[in-house]
Amino acid sequence: MSKPSLTVLLAEPRGFCAGVDRAVQIVEHAIDKYGAPVYVRHEIVHNKFVVNNLEAIGAIFVDELDEIPDGVPVIFSAHGVPKSVPAEAKNRELLYVDATCPLVSKVHREAERYHGMGLYVLLIGHTGHPEVVGTMGQLPQNAISLVETVSDAEAFVSDRPEKLAYLTQTTLSVDDTAAIIGVLKRRFPNIQAPHKDDICYATTNRQQAVRTIAERCDHVLIIGAPNSSNSLRLVEVAKSNGCPAASLVQRARDIDWLSLENVERLGLSAGASAPEVLVDEVLGALRSRYNVDVEKVTAVHENVRFRLPPMLDQ
Repeated sequence: MSKPSLTVLLAEPRGFCAGVDRAVQIVEHAIDKYGAPVYVRHEIVHNKFVVNNLEAIGAIFVDELDEIPDGVPVIFSAHGVPKSVPAEAKNRELLYVDATCPLVSKVHREAERYHGMGLYVLLIGHTGHPEVVGTMGQLPQNAISLVETVSDAEAFVSDRPEKLAYLTQTTLSVDDTAAIIGVLKRRFPNIQAPHKDDICYATTNRQQAVRTIAERCDHVLIIGAPNSSNSLRLVEVAKSNGCPAASLVQRARDIDWLSLENVERLGLSAGASAPEVLVDEVLGALRSRYNVDVEKVTAVHENVRFRLPPMLDQ
């Protein structure tokens, strides 16, 4: 039997961002420099394929520093950590490498700057996300609050409404965050805003690329992990911008082929922590079942690169 035809609208940019690429390189370079094993506190990025590959060359992933023996290197994940973590590492005299994305570090510095100005900080983000835990951990508990929704923004009460500032998690939905910020600015006209948007360029660009193809597609596939905030936001963006169906898959083996039964135009993108090899894998699986015509749709051109920490950039 002949294969059915399928047009794949391949969104660009997609996949690894500069912060993720830097974090993965940090682990690889640390293993080359110090030898295996190198310990990593939390998943270096939210992608099992990437984590498994790093484990195969000598990385050991742990939840907390107390699981790490003395005298071995430890790397902090790209999502950032509370101040207490490097303080503990210093106390134990552990050699540590901070793989926090520079754009997340920028949010940390903003939090400290606002606090130093005597402002109370509102962080827009998702409860429990490692980046949120790390950012909130830059300040004393009584100096920062989390705002997750428009309802939270409406309900927040301050005894110093003229002394507020807000920050955001870097991987949020641009549209959802704009609605929350709108409420905060309406309720607290003097609230201080970041000099530049905290939502990172890669999150914004990947959402824009999916927004560009969504209305033309019968279904959009996003490659990414279920605990990846930016990947989940891409699914939401596809659904809210004219695509009748969108789904998240970690690998080609996760594709629900029944859901694609009547699809003629399929959108395809990948979250910022999903490597391009997984995009190629999905395209290969599609070609095994369809006569595939790939149309690349570029929303933005990216050329961002981040340097490795000096201790590894040799």
